[in-house]
Amino acid sequence: MIGIDFGFGALEAEFWRLVFVMTRIGAALFAAPLFGAMTVPPQVRVCLTAAIAILVCAWTPVAGPANLLSLPGMLAIANEVLIGLSMGFVLQWSFAAPIIAAEVIGGGMGMSIATTADPVSGAHSPALGQYFSVLMTVLFLGLGAHLNWFALLVESYRSFPPGATWFSAGRMELITGFGTQMFLTAIAIALPVTLLLLLVQVVAGVISRSAPSLNLFSLGLPAGVLAGIVAMLVSAPLFVDRLTDLSATAVEQVAEVMAR
Repeated sequence: MIGIDFGFGALEAEFWRLVFVMTRIGAALFAAPLFGAMTVPPQVRVCLTAAIAILVCAWTPVAGPANLLSLPGMLAIANEVLIGLSMGFVLQWSFAAPIIAAEVIGGGMGMSIATTADPVSGAHSPALGQYFSVLMTVLFLGLGAHLNWFALLVESYRSFPPGATWFSAGRMELITGFGTQMFLTAIAIALPVTLLLLLVQVVAGVISRSAPSLNLFSLGLPAGVLAGIVAMLVSAPLFVDRLTDLSATAVEQVAEVMAR
């Protein structure tokens, strides 16, 4: 399979077939927002990749390239990596929507300066972003959407076996088109809170104009924070419904990308 014979016969061929299958699965787990987090040890990710690859080899007649180190073999590996990265990246679109909504809400509340280190991406994100990220993760796992994503990952070997043509301009356009839906979802999540915050800021501005001696920052910032917290408590059921739909939409988008 790689053009090099170590003398182990069929066992060696089966091993390189397993390694070839692991490329798509490993790329998908690397790009996925949950399994590709910095807090997940690489050893755990490799073990999970190998476990899924064993099941794929047992359930599907996957055949690797005859010579893995040749140009066709390298192109086949690149195609596998591209498919896996696309399946994980589509999930990133869905998990980014709550973070964008948290940025908008935090800016209206005056809490943009309250940032914390995000253990998933390693970057700094607003404190509200951590709340929405945890809520999205709990709903995604609680609804079993990750199991559906794994099922689509295994099914992709039947829909697009190694060597099949997957890359196309229309498919890349479909993936980038999901970004529009991400921004629309973020706006729908943040809209109820931001409308109330806008009303509070307008009232604070009117008061500051009518009584110039009042300190706008000492009046507007606590009022904005308090109004934002109250609005988030009232809108909590709406947040749960939106994020639940977003979890289902994330898996549906992956299914659309994998559709022929």
